[in-house]
Amino acid sequence: MNFTRREALVLGAGAAVLVSLPFKASAEIPMVGAVDEFTGGAAVGTGDVSLTAPEIAENGNTVPIEVSAPGATEVRVYAMGNPTPGVAVFKFGPLAAAQSAATRIRLAGTQEVVAIAKMADGSFVKDSKEVKVTIGGCGG
Repeated sequence: MNFTRREALVLGAGAAVLVSLPFKASAEIPMVGAVDEFTGGAAVGTGDVSLTAPEIAENGNTVPIEVSAPGATEVRVYAMGNPTPGVAVFKFGPLAAAQSAATRIRLAGTQEVVAIAKMADGSFVKDSKEVKVTIGGCGG
């Protein structure tokens, strides 16, 4: 197949434009990276962590959540569909009366909210809830 100089230039320009176009990365990639950074690549099981979140949130700007993890030293909360998945970090010292916390978070839209707890023995456990958002909170 022979190309004229003009056809080669058009194909080259088209390839350059295609390569330079930004593509939307999957929301799963930052989430996986954030979790791996916290866990150090260790396996995450299920167990003594409880995440409480509403099934339906009318406004994504203020979604109340509560997390309880008896025996945990740290709990991190991730919103998988947000531009920045890490939304909360709770650290508990040895003198903490209870390993639980409550706060309000911002959600961009309907998505899964995940709480991962680092237990005192070094293991990791998680709990997750699907939250349906009718009005997005991150510019939605």
